Amino acid sequence: MFPRPRIAVLDDYQNAAREFVDWSRFEDRAEMTVFNDHITDTAAVIERLRPFSVICVMRERTPLTREILSQLTRLKLICSTAGRNASIDMEAAKELGIAVAHTGYTSHGASELTWAAILGLVRQIPAEVASVQAGGWQKTVGGDLEDRILGIVGLGNLGKRVAAVGKAFGMEVIAWSRNITPERADAAGVRMVAKDDLFRLADVVTVHVVLSPQSHHMIGAHELGLMKPTAYFINTSRGPLVDEAALIEVLRARKIAGAALDVFETEPLPGDHPFRTLPNVLATPHIGFVTRSTYEIFFRDTVANIEAWLKTQDG
Repeated sequence: MFPRPRIAVLDDYQNAAREFVDWSRFEDRAEMTVFNDHITDTAAVIERLRPFSVICVMRERTPLTREILSQLTRLKLICSTAGRNASIDMEAAKELGIAVAHTGYTSHGASELTWAAILGLVRQIPAEVASVQAGGWQKTVGGDLEDRILGIVGLGNLGKRVAAVGKAFGMEVIAWSRNITPERADAAGVRMVAKDDLFRLADVVTVHVVLSPQSHHMIGAHELGLMKPTAYFINTSRGPLVDEAALIEVLRARKIAGAALDVFETEPLPGDHPFRTLPNVLATPHIGFVTRSTYEIFFRDTVANIEAWLKTQDG
């Protein structure tokens, strides 16, 4: 009799995996282990995952590189949330005979968090909340959005959602991307501008671009140096789109008013990272996609993918 397959659920930071779906549906056919912590050392990742036939990964939290996959001789299936995962070496998985299954996705969470970040930063909400909790009262003067300029880098589905809210706030919306056309800009009700002009004109710059080799560090010292000293920078997309060192420099020098960041070059963010302590940074721990609706889809589809795979093993 063959031993039951072992299933690993990785990086369940909030201990939420068991909340959103009934995993017991296949407990008689497989053994599941949930890991709430995150490890980065490659050797430690390999050692942890050696016994498992199925690995469930949340977005890009734990990279599954060729080096790692080649050492996981029992691994038969990777269940990844959403439709793409840049942290999985898909070519290596295919060569090694490891199947990769994806889940559905809903993207509204990231655009909603974008506006929470913009409003929190511009209106200085964290500082005011901290003042009230400490027994104080008003201590800052918030900024405005009406009649200001919102600059959107990337006018895809998320960018268009963000633009619609900006217009509802009475902002002028401008946009740039490598693929933008006047027709697409007109359809979204925004004004197409050159990249440098966007950074020069905008009072709020927000980034909504897919990470690729072409977009890596597409925003650096040059672009950030064009921004107004009163302007704010928002990134809820992917950390490596921005040169972190350049952003830290302009924030420390107060060359821009502040930044709201949900994504970073290294995640989780190192404990001593400047983004944790800079007073003009509003940092959140990559929660743009972390909503109940999204998790319901992720875990429902993950369990369905595992059940489908288990049926192939039963035969």
